[in-house]
Amino acid sequence: MIKGFKDFIMRGNVVDLAVAVVIGAAFGAIVTSLVDNIVNPLIAAIFGQPDLSNVLAITLNDAGTADPADDAVLAIGAFLTAVINFLIIAAAIYFAVVLPLNKLAAHKKKDEPAPDEPVAPTEIELLTEIRDALTKKD
Repeated sequence: MIKGFKDFIMRGNVVDLAVAVVIGAAFGAIVTSLVDNIVNPLIAAIFGQPDLSNVLAITLNDAGTADPADDAVLAIGAFLTAVINFLIIAAAIYFAVVLPLNKLAAHKKKDEPAPDEPVAPTEIELLTEIRDALTKKD
C-alpha cells in the first residue's frame, strides 16, 4: 500500500500539478495587485468609484427595514466588475504564460525533424532507379 502511494505521488503529472498550484497562487497575487492598483483606479477615474458594484445597482424591492442588505437589489455593477476582473485575469494568463509557452513549443518543434515524414529520394537514388529500370527493359 505504501509503495502504491509512493508511485502515485512520484508520478510526473502529480508533481507538475503541485508546482502549477504553487505558481498559480503566486501569479494570483500579481493579478490581484494589477486589478487593485492599476485597473480599479482607472475605473474610479472614469466612473467616480473604484468598483462598479454601487454604480450600477437597481433596487427592486425595498424591504422597509433599516438594513439595506434586506432589500432586493439587481447588482449589474457587481456582475460587470466580476466580468472585467475575469477578462483581466484571462488576458494576463494568456500573455504571460500561454503565449510564451506556445512560442517555446513552436521553436522546439521547428528544430526537431518531423516523425514519419517521407524522405524524398536523392538525385543519385533516382538516377540509380532509372538505370536499373532501363537495364531490366533490355
